[in-house]
Amino acid sequence: MLNGSIQSRTAKQQKLPLSQILRPIPPVLDTQKIDSMVRTLSGEAPSYIPTPAPEAIVLGQLPPVDVLHYKSPKTGKDYYFAFGGCHRLQAYDKAEVEMIDCKVMKVTKDMLKVYLGASVDTIINED
Repeated sequence: MLNGSIQSRTAKQQKLPLSQILRPIPPVLDTQKIDSMVRTLSGEAPSYIPTPAPEAIVLGQLPPVDVLHYKSPKTGKDYYFAFGGCHRLQAYDKAEVEMIDCKVMKVTKDMLKVYLGASVDTIINED
């Protein structure tokens, strides 16, 4: 949550191309967890359930990933950022799923600076 103003439970859910989601912070990944998520995506029972366990496991799908959306007023370009959901994103990539379920929250450039600091200007090129 950024400055108490963004909550994913009220965010619009939509499908986004995995290739458009930027992940600027390198993740630390558990391959066993990723492989289990790939099994879940393929409709098989998961081989690994993390602690704490998710509320519900639905075969063939994973919970939506929280994504921050910034639309440049200067260029009109859309930027989508994920700062969490790294295991799900890696599982989608490994399973070769192109469109994924996301909860999309609109943000300003200043809000992104909370996560990215001054590097936001390097990532978002508005010239």
